[in-house]
Amino acid sequence: MPSAYAPNLNFVALISANTILAAAMPMLIILGGLAGLGLAPSPALVTFPPSVQMLAGLLATGPFAWLMDRYCRKIGFIVGAGLAVVGGAICAYALMQSSFFLLCLGHAALGAALACYQYFRFAAAEVVSESWQPIAISLMLTSGLIAAFAGPELFILTKDSIAAVPLAGAYAALSALSMIGIAPLLFISQPAEPQSETQATSNKTKLAELSHRPVITAIVIGTVSQAIMVLLMSPTPLAMIGCGLSEETAGDVIRWHVVFMFAPSFVTGVLIKRYGTTHISMLGLALTTLAAAIAASGLTQTHFYGSLILLGVGWNFGIIGATTMLVKVVPVENRAFVQGANNTIIALVSTVCAFGSGAIVTSLSWTVLSLTAIPPLILTAAFVMRFRPDKLES
Repeated sequence: MPSAYAPNLNFVALISANTILAAAMPMLIILGGLAGLGLAPSPALVTFPPSVQMLAGLLATGPFAWLMDRYCRKIGFIVGAGLAVVGGAICAYALMQSSFFLLCLGHAALGAALACYQYFRFAAAEVVSESWQPIAISLMLTSGLIAAFAGPELFILTKDSIAAVPLAGAYAALSALSMIGIAPLLFISQPAEPQSETQATSNKTKLAELSHRPVITAIVIGTVSQAIMVLLMSPTPLAMIGCGLSEETAGDVIRWHVVFMFAPSFVTGVLIKRYGTTHISMLGLALTTLAAAIAASGLTQTHFYGSLILLGVGWNFGIIGATTMLVKVVPVENRAFVQGANNTIIALVSTVCAFGSGAIVTSLSWTVLSLTAIPPLILTAAFVMRFRPDKLES
């Protein structure tokens, strides 16, 4: 096979695998709380399995960056998908045995797998030419749009497939799906690239790279975009039901939010190529700020729909812009370290926001939560403008 075609084949393999594996996320959003409700020894522990999943993802982010740097992306993704296979099987067995401990153990493995999948967007940028990087990253995120529809459908089709054990069939299907997702990864021709002594960089050099203003700017944009999205999205159903709206309406708002998180990916890369990463990232921050302002201005169904849809688009522009910026400004030899630090910071701040958002909504109000989201967005935009966006494009 001509080597000139290898990068395109690698990209096809990566996006195929990500499309299949990404369906695990919406399935787990549904499964975690329901399974915990059935097995938790006390009501206070109902959300413990998804919490363990989130914590495991946070702890696994750095090790996966090291694994992919030490060996290659292919090995890292296969290990991650393998953890999803094992995690799904453990959860299914946990339900059969009525074991809450095993359920939490399975969710820990699944959380680590989801953390691994966050590197697909970086891998996509590495197998195409520099001019196509924004489009490759953008297209990789379209997998989430397919997953938003496929995951819930798979859950509905399989949740009762093991008649005597509700939900076990869905976990088993997740495990089988993850096994299928490994197949495209086997076609990646990306070889391991161990660093030579001249290529290897010291910890001091890596930390110096992390302190560069363009790198900090990319990390700040990505972190704030993700954190504010989690802050507003997580308690939305709770806030809507508290306002007297139905569970069905709340579910539909979340569904359209997820659609608009990923649907713009078909054009985001093209917009970045034309207008630059900084301008699209700033547009993302502006849309997210507008979303928070709309959320704070009213509690009607229209306000919730408008806010969450704009929140999805703003997240898309912010996260793709930040990812593209990070890929552009970080040398190849330092990418693993910086990407690992980036994903760890994002996961840490998002975890805090996920836990804190519910407390703010229940103890204060949805309006207060929405207003809380605005200052970090304004400060981030001011920070980006302070360090001359035109310089970040170079």
